[in-house]
Amino acid sequence: MTQSPCDQLNALCDYLATRRQAILLAWRKASGSDPGQTTAHSLTRGQFNDHVPEVLDAFERKLRSRPGGAEARAAGVQTKQEEVKHGLHRWQQGYRLQELMHEWGHLQICLFEEIESFAAIHPELTRGTLMEANRQMISLVNEAISESTAQYERMQKAEAAGRIGDLTGALASINEFERRRADLIHQAVHDLHNDVAGVSMAASVLGRTGITEIDRAELATVLGQGVQAVTSMLGELMELARLEAGQEYREITTFDAAVLVTELSKVNQPIARERGLFLQINGPPELSVEGDHGRVRRLLQNLLVNALKYTEHGGVTLSWGEERENWWLMVRDTGSGMSAVHGAPMAVGLKEATASARESDEKAAAIQGETSHVLAPSEGAPVTAITFQKKPGEGIGLSIVKRLCELLDASLEMASSTETGTTFRVVLPRNY
Repeated sequence: MTQSPCDQLNALCDYLATRRQAILLAWRKASGSDPGQTTAHSLTRGQFNDHVPEVLDAFERKLRSRPGGAEARAAGVQTKQEEVKHGLHRWQQGYRLQELMHEWGHLQICLFEEIESFAAIHPELTRGTLMEANRQMISLVNEAISESTAQYERMQKAEAAGRIGDLTGALASINEFERRRADLIHQAVHDLHNDVAGVSMAASVLGRTGITEIDRAELATVLGQGVQAVTSMLGELMELARLEAGQEYREITTFDAAVLVTELSKVNQPIARERGLFLQINGPPELSVEGDHGRVRRLLQNLLVNALKYTEHGGVTLSWGEERENWWLMVRDTGSGMSAVHGAPMAVGLKEATASARESDEKAAAIQGETSHVLAPSEGAPVTAITFQKKPGEGIGLSIVKRLCELLDASLEMASSTETGTTFRVVLPRNY
């Protein structure tokens, strides 16, 4: 008796379900053999699979349901949601957009080969059923690429919004400097009728006579703060521009991560003491890894300096360790937390991506009888638009850290709350 098209699609779905692990393994092998895929090799199986098993579940449910029916629509909605989560997680793991699209292409080929294998052992499968299965599969991958691209665009806009906030803050600081400069000059040099502009005029006024030492000291402080803020901002923008332009390349050597963190802690101890904060370290005495020593140091220094700068009470803890084929660095502060109001909208993406990674990794780890190592959400109240206070430099600084992670094939995880502060965890390959 000839099966109906619905029965044939159900049989195909049953077959794909039994072949799930083989499909995922073939997909990872194909991605690992792709010379353009430089990030996947540093991920565990659970991290690599991410939300794709849920995507395949929804795909099979859609194949089983009546075309255009409520169940098919619900399966389509779930598929799209899982694709968005997968795209967000890959962004957090440091994938380039081209890598992600290649990855979906490899999955499409693996699914196509499995459908062809099913057709080979079931000659009764009608041409129409085979065409429908392939059509749904192609639609799945096309939609996945579309959703992933849209997700990357959203995150790029979030990064850009953070930079705009930083630049706006810098401009406001300069305007405030101008206002204070004008007041001081008016008090100190009563016969100066012409408007004076910028830092150069403030510097020239410092050399005049007739200015009280108090006003002179305040003017010098204002001048120094203005120059330092603008110079720092320009330096960060130049570094970010080099990273985004692809003008930096990693130089792989073998080094001791424990020595790197310990030395960096010693260098920054005076800053911590000056602010009345503790700066402590926690990790194994030795940890030999492969990587770019200079860029790992820059990445950690960036996170550490910002943590010290924006923590008012308590302090900062630097940790390091290894897990499976990777090693990790962690910077935990006791500050007021960070979020995405006008300053660091990218932080919301990182928090969502970390939560998504934790969710999928916990499922995969449970199957293996293991525990997820992905950063867990912070306890306490999450940072909201109401509680968040804009901190200058967070948008650009976070973008620099993210770009360095991409250069190093590293994942960047983040958790933050108003009660426990902010934690950043960077997971790097132990070997390249």
